[in-house]
Amino acid sequence: MEQFNKFKELAIFDVIVVAVGLWLSVILINIIIRKFFQKTNFIEERKEKTIESMMQSLTKYTATICFLLYVVSQFVDNFGSILAGAGVAGIILGFGAQSLIKDILAGLFLIYEKQIHQGDFITINNTFNGTVEEIGLRSLKVREWSGKLLTISNGEIKQIQNYNIDRMRVIERVVVRFRENPEKVWAALEKACEKLNEQYDHCLKRDLEGNIIESFQLFGMTSLNAGFRGYEYTVIGLVDDQYYWSTAKEARKIIAQALYDEKIGLAEEQVLLYQQKEDEMLQELNRG
Repeated sequence: MEQFNKFKELAIFDVIVVAVGLWLSVILINIIIRKFFQKTNFIEERKEKTIESMMQSLTKYTATICFLLYVVSQFVDNFGSILAGAGVAGIILGFGAQSLIKDILAGLFLIYEKQIHQGDFITINNTFNGTVEEIGLRSLKVREWSGKLLTISNGEIKQIQNYNIDRMRVIERVVVRFRENPEKVWAALEKACEKLNEQYDHCLKRDLEGNIIESFQLFGMTSLNAGFRGYEYTVIGLVDDQYYWSTAKEARKIIAQALYDEKIGLAEEQVLLYQQKEDEMLQELNRG
């Protein structure tokens, strides 16, 4: 009994030593990884952060698994022969870690297929929107616009819409009332495009030779009766993904100002007028 107690005390002491050693090793490795990527610039910064996040996650999970296996080996006789006989896969399945394997494989595919990078603005499963903060082996952390941090298992991700894959097209649609002269609207929107190209030339996407791929332009009249409200015009422009949100916001402002300066009314006025006439007709029918 005394020998067993001594063995137990020694085993617990060894476990504590190993736990502290692994913890310090993880911290040291993460520091080395961070310093390495801070001093290198051979790949894009967003990709560096993505790889750094994945490597840190891999280090953490590897240390945790090694620690668990060590603890089991201290208190289970012939653990080596059991491990060799059953196989690592059998032990993992025995612990009911199927979902963990699914999450890890999904995380590896996210990185390998370059679907997302740290700092990208994405939509997950057509439900959640936010900026990628951390890509781990098991889960993905996304910071929503409200400030909330969303953590979702990689295996639960079915669909990803990425707004930061190299290029984004600003698409702004304007619906004006039927009584507006199309030539007048066309001229006002072309003037707005010229202003956008002057002020946001640096935001436009360029090819390897530095030439603009697609400047801001009036794509044309895209509907003669959009929602039974009026004529629809569309303005487009291909911008660098990092400038998409700010450029799209300013584009709406410049287009709105151009329409206001030319006293061009939007279709909303006609919808309100139609609704008022409909209400009057219903009142007359009720009176009758």
